[in-house]
Amino acid sequence: MSEQEKELRILRDQIDTIDGQLHELLNRRARCAQSVAEVKQKYQGDVSPVFYRPEREAQVLRAVMERNEGPLADKEVARLFREIMSVCLALEEPMRVAFLGPEGTFTQLAAMKHFGHSARHLPMQSLKDVFREVQSGAAHYGVVPIENSTEGVVSHTLDLFKQFDLKICGEVEVPVHLHLLLNRGDSLDGIRKIYSHQQSLAQSRCWLDVRYPDIEKVAVSSNAEAARLAAKEGKGCAAIAGDMAADLYDLDAAVKNIEDQIDNSTRFLIIGDQYVGPSGDDKTSILISVPDTPGALYQLLEPFHRYGVSLTRVETRSASKNSLFYIDFVGHNSDPVVQNALQDLIKNSIELKVLGSYPSAVL
Repeated sequence: MSEQEKELRILRDQIDTIDGQLHELLNRRARCAQSVAEVKQKYQGDVSPVFYRPEREAQVLRAVMERNEGPLADKEVARLFREIMSVCLALEEPMRVAFLGPEGTFTQLAAMKHFGHSARHLPMQSLKDVFREVQSGAAHYGVVPIENSTEGVVSHTLDLFKQFDLKICGEVEVPVHLHLLLNRGDSLDGIRKIYSHQQSLAQSRCWLDVRYPDIEKVAVSSNAEAARLAAKEGKGCAAIAGDMAADLYDLDAAVKNIEDQIDNSTRFLIIGDQYVGPSGDDKTSILISVPDTPGALYQLLEPFHRYGVSLTRVETRSASKNSLFYIDFVGHNSDPVVQNALQDLIKNSIELKVLGSYPSAVL
């Protein structure tokens, strides 16, 4: 045995020992999670216990990143712990998560990023179906898009918050990387048709105009549907979509990251029916309707300035003679300054609906 092999053998033995220790600790953690479920069921009586606590999970993930000393990156370690928590939570109760389908979309990617791979991910045909599935109790949570850094707010999601009595329980941001997908064996010169979602076509417009100005572009319901159609029609048909769609339909990512803005991302909201306690780093979202009169916006924003509450988004929606605003701001509904600001807002509003307070995105 060479000196190199001897040194490698020592290191591999160390890795095997560490792996055994990790395995033992993972099983100990899983048994502890089972005990948590038993304690909750013992004291909840006839009320169904709440197994998933978004604020607790956010605190655990932040602690993971704070104590991390490398060489693994903070977020990579946090992703590992996300999966550990996901599989342990599944021992307590399998989580059912509805998302805007079909499979292979960025919304499914957001669901997996937030809940891990051990949750049951349920594709829905429409945003309204996601809200309905959660409100009926068929799903514990739903994942819906709220805004894209390039294309702006998803208005339909805002409209559904007015129709359904659900709360925002969390948020997750997903970088949007778009690829030109081809059937295996196809060439870039042989493309005659490109499928994609309308937003993805808009987000890669400059790239397409330079390289394929005369090729037919067909807008479809989702990027995953675009990949399915390209795979079904075969030679000469391409799609613009992400990695999940490429893997699902066995397409090659011939050109990667064709989005016009490299920092393109989509923010998703987690919807449910539970109150989420403060995690130490939270946001609150509200819908507020005010009279459409001169100075209405100033009166709306002034309490936030007076109480030192930082806004992260303000979106306007017209509604007959009134103006409807969707507002995100820093802080939890239980914070005294937030409560004071909301009380002042109520005085000058026709209607105010607190959509929820929830942990700021960790990953």
